[in-house]
Amino acid sequence: QLRLVESGGGLVQPGGSLRLSCAAFGFTLDYSTIGWFRQAPGKEREGVACITSSDSSTYYADSVKGRFTMSRDNAKSTVTLQMNTLKPEDTAVYYCATAHRITTVRGMCVSPRYDDMDYWGEGTLVTVSS
Repeated sequence: QLRLVESGGGLVQPGGSLRLSCAAFGFTLDYSTIGWFRQAPGKEREGVACITSSDSSTYYADSVKGRFTMSRDNAKSTVTLQMNTLKPEDTAVYYCATAHRITTVRGMCVSPRYDDMDYWGEGTLVTVSS
């Protein structure tokens, strides 16, 4: 079965860190642009971090720049999102998504072409609270 599975979410205090992982089952991530998205209650889904397949160019939303780092390991078919200095406003369900027809971070994160995305995970909840 072709699927993405996120893990690593949980409850953390402000200023803390979490490391999210996204694993692909049944397919390779080698040729896909990959994105981390989040959706908080009552808010629209937003692209948080994206990485291309060609040269591993990355994009980070202004709200997470300098605090989050995304990386990919094609050999293990996994991507990670290291989240540091977490803030209450980072609370959301985090999803990973792949797209082989999208080759730029703009198409994946900045102006997401959702219709061209291939797979989505079910999400992992991150709660930042004291």
